[in-house]
Amino acid sequence: MRVHICAVGRMKAGPERDLLDDYLTRFDRTGRALGLGPATMHEVEDRKGGGMAAEAALLDRALPKGAVLVALDERGKVMTSPAFADHVARWRDDGRGDLAFVIGGADGLAPDLRARADLKLSFGAMVWPHMLARVMLAEQLYRAASILAGSPYHRA
Repeated sequence: MRVHICAVGRMKAGPERDLLDDYLTRFDRTGRALGLGPATMHEVEDRKGGGMAAEAALLDRALPKGAVLVALDERGKVMTSPAFADHVARWRDDGRGDLAFVIGGADGLAPDLRARADLKLSFGAMVWPHMLARVMLAEQLYRAASILAGSPYHRA
């Protein structure tokens, strides 16, 4: 199952980019034997200032047709890492070819895009910078693959 992270904004070189690349590489290596990956980053940018609606249109074009859609949203469901791994495994086992995560811009996701999501996922009640949310998601993807592989990375 291919994994797509579709996010508003471009991540510049620096420590966040290094962490993102590291966790996505780890996910690809660990997930390959499990039928997970590769993970691809799709960055979109609304240069015309059209707000959430314009961002949603750009994100929608980046989404693979038929993908499981997970919206990162502060109002979403908070779950444990093993529960997240179970969701990923279930989608894979159901034969879904693509899993897409969407991360909105500074104002979040447009309500219509958020409403279409198969799952709304939250990293807690706090709001996180969008660049860190990408890193946190990449780490959780790697952690999910590690849990499914029986690796000792996750020690809960």
